[in-house]
Amino acid sequence: MIDLPVYDETGKQTGTLPLDESLFGTRVRPRLLKQAIVMYEAATHQGTAATRGRGEVVGSTKKLYRQKGTGNARMGTRRTCVRRGGGVAFAKKARDMHQRMPKKMRRLARDNAILAKASASDALVIDGLGFEAPRTSKMAGLLKAVGADRGCLLALADYDVNIWKSSRNIPKTDVCIVDQLNAYSVLRRKKLLLTREAYDRLVARADETERTDE
Repeated sequence: MIDLPVYDETGKQTGTLPLDESLFGTRVRPRLLKQAIVMYEAATHQGTAATRGRGEVVGSTKKLYRQKGTGNARMGTRRTCVRRGGGVAFAKKARDMHQRMPKKMRRLARDNAILAKASASDALVIDGLGFEAPRTSKMAGLLKAVGADRGCLLALADYDVNIWKSSRNIPKTDVCIVDQLNAYSVLRRKKLLLTREAYDRLVARADETERTDE
């Protein structure tokens, strides 16, 4: 059992909450996390880069002049890559760079990422987080107080426009719904912050998933 520190909205620690490792994969699997990160980063590549090879450019295939006796260097067709307007050597072709992982592997990778953050003392819970109006300075002060000002992911139970607006101008700070967490978003930032409601939903969902798999 791992104890997650709980802070109030002023940045003062008020207690701890237990996190059962068995609900999040029991142990951290580095190879699975690496595979998941490679998959998510590969999905960001458009794969649309394309150039024409020497067989695709317009031009005659006739030899420009005879091989010997002209005093010039030997030369083939005008499509060659050494001439202006010719084809590109080792031309790039459009390709789909997406990789795939089964749903259960993606889910386990997400849980392992959360477990890795908790094991490294990089996960914490914020209790009573709420803003009546957007306040970037207040959010920045809270992150500094809990040691998350060098990069963090704040997971909410439901969308909150005031929290989102208070965080959007803070460098290396991401906000998302807890149901949208994945391994890449969790590992991309140094700290993982959960609201109390998000923590309760996360644990309940993990418990339900474990009973379903059994």
